[in-house]
Amino acid sequence: MNASLAESQQPDSSAPPLVVDMDGTLIYSDSLLEGCMQLCRNQPFAVTGLPWWLLQGRAGFKANIANRVLLDARQLPYNQPLIEHLREQRQHRRIVLCTAADHRFAKAVADHLDLFDEVIATTDGVNLKAHNKAKALVERYGRGGFDYVGNDTPDLAVFAESRRAIAVNPSAALKRRLGDVANREDGPTGNSESLSRAHWRALRPSQWVKNLLVYVPLLAVFNKAQAPALIPATLAFLAFCMIASSVYLLNDLLDLRTDRLHPRKRSRPLAAGTLPILNGLVLIPLLLLGGFGIAATVSWPFVGVMSVYLLLTALYSFWLKRVALLDTLMLAGLYTLRILAGAAAISVVPSVWLLSFSMFLFLSLALAKRHSELMELQALESADSIPGREYRAGDLVVLISQGSASGYSAVLVLALYINSDAVRAHYRHPEVIWLICPLVLYWINKLWLNSQRREIYDEPIVWAMRNRVSRGIALLSVLLLLVARWLP
Repeated sequence: MNASLAESQQPDSSAPPLVVDMDGTLIYSDSLLEGCMQLCRNQPFAVTGLPWWLLQGRAGFKANIANRVLLDARQLPYNQPLIEHLREQRQHRRIVLCTAADHRFAKAVADHLDLFDEVIATTDGVNLKAHNKAKALVERYGRGGFDYVGNDTPDLAVFAESRRAIAVNPSAALKRRLGDVANREDGPTGNSESLSRAHWRALRPSQWVKNLLVYVPLLAVFNKAQAPALIPATLAFLAFCMIASSVYLLNDLLDLRTDRLHPRKRSRPLAAGTLPILNGLVLIPLLLLGGFGIAATVSWPFVGVMSVYLLLTALYSFWLKRVALLDTLMLAGLYTLRILAGAAAISVVPSVWLLSFSMFLFLSLALAKRHSELMELQALESADSIPGREYRAGDLVVLISQGSASGYSAVLVLALYINSDAVRAHYRHPEVIWLICPLVLYWINKLWLNSQRREIYDEPIVWAMRNRVSRGIALLSVLLLLVARWLP
């Protein structure tokens, strides 16, 4: 019968040391992959050296990453229940950190926690993993002369040489083999989210509502003859969801550190460590293959638009999102690109009026996104700037002015459209559309009022699609357009 870890505690100063693994055990993440992601963010062209570093062996690869990256141990996702247990155990015996991570990464974690009496890590060309780790510990403490805390199958070699094998957050592969470990005990576990739920949350399905914009061109020209276009439009929506989710994963991987500084984003699966970084890296190409596979069944122009979207989002992820104001212009452009994608999917030419209206409206939404983030941080009094962005608390007034002006410009475009020759070709009673102008004006003012009151927690476009008043205004606007078009 397996005893619990708490039951095994004995106040014996001569007890064997408690040896703790780091990656996946002490922290929910992998320090090497954390370093790789930080390198990709800060020095994207340096990743071309990864294949050459791999030729130097695992220890050499880890050393090359550690040479170029300063790991911020303060922001790592730690296993707090385990840390509390280790602090209690330290009153009775020595605590040792033994990890396959590079010794500089291990030292950074040890210095931050101020918990370990000794640090043993990869150095001098020896990758301290599995049998190498077991050998090093046996040489130091003797066979059965230490207790070991681990989480994955490489730890089985160490478990075999330890007095007690303590499994913490065991991987699925380790769980299948734990029955063969006679000396095992169950350690404190703090991560309760299932892996399947973490995968689903990492895709950010709540953000998929933005992709409904691909239906806008179809709604703008819809008639009975356009009914078959619902199929390619729906396929375009599915493709956009998959490709957009791959971009969200890329963003989360590049923003691990800054997300952990954010009051809400710190709970994202990759930032919190509930989803392994490796899983995120595998998901990205799978989603891209699936998304572009569906896109190819729609039309080649649609594939082209999606390729442009992917290129622009890559630029945004690596550079533009850290440039104040330019980031909001890019966000507005990416929203508008969804409308262009919908037009390409059903082979129609989007109206210049529609694109102009969309660009101004979406710029207002993008500015509201940054404004709401600043307001949230200001309320917490924990920072005066958005982590990873060039915005400060003093920019709030500027953002309100620019966002309101952009929203009002969208209404101006709508008013000019009503008086244009183009509207008479599509609507029998264009004067009815004038009623939409005050509705949009009211909605713009409500958006910014709610943002100022810190009542917008999601992206504004997601808030708009969830907000009851926003949905009511959208429905009423559609009804007015139908009346303007079909009323005898």
